[in-house]
Amino acid sequence: MNRGLAFGLIAVAGLGLLGGGALLLVGQTAVSPDAIQSSVVRTPALIDSAWKLPVAATFNASLDWQSNSSRCGPASVANTFRSIGEEETSEAEVLEGTGKCWTGFCIVGLTLDEVAEVARTKTSRKVSVLRNLSADEFREHMKRANDPGRRYIVNFTREKIFGAGSGHFSPIGGYLEAEDMVFVLDVNERYKPWLVERERLFSAIDTIDSDGDKKRGLLLIE
Repeated sequence: MNRGLAFGLIAVAGLGLLGGGALLLVGQTAVSPDAIQSSVVRTPALIDSAWKLPVAATFNASLDWQSNSSRCGPASVANTFRSIGEEETSEAEVLEGTGKCWTGFCIVGLTLDEVAEVARTKTSRKVSVLRNLSADEFREHMKRANDPGRRYIVNFTREKIFGAGSGHFSPIGGYLEAEDMVFVLDVNERYKPWLVERERLFSAIDTIDSDGDKKRGLLLIE
């Protein structure tokens, strides 16, 4: 799958959809603990500096982790909403009334457009989908990622960064311009927040989500 799943657990239980309450599990290539630690930058001094960036600071150095491997999109919206003072700040609250993920799982994950739809349902702020970006356009957006009036959620594939894994969503906490690194507030508790070179993150969003054959990209809330 190429949607926002970290490790690929998809469940349909007790719904009569698959022959009377079947459970469907779809496996994906897991990322090893060593790859999680070694593929990105976690130098304490740099992480401390990143948490002090204007946008990252609004998250108060804490995240509410996604509740299961299919709900990184809603978890990213919920954490982002908390950082800008919106009322709906939990997965359940941002999903309520949207018709999405009603089984408890987001079946095969959500696309970038679907996560944007969820966000628009719960905020009067402008929500924009940014895809088909050039490397220069992505750099310009990252330069604006420290603007307290803007929030970015990134949709990327882990495979390009960690060597394995699938599509994922997480908020961007900011950009260390001198180091040319992006601070990704990973909502998966196994990964936790990390820094990565801007070019590597761009390579991970400049990929095709097989659902609809559209590129991944950024969600901008302002």
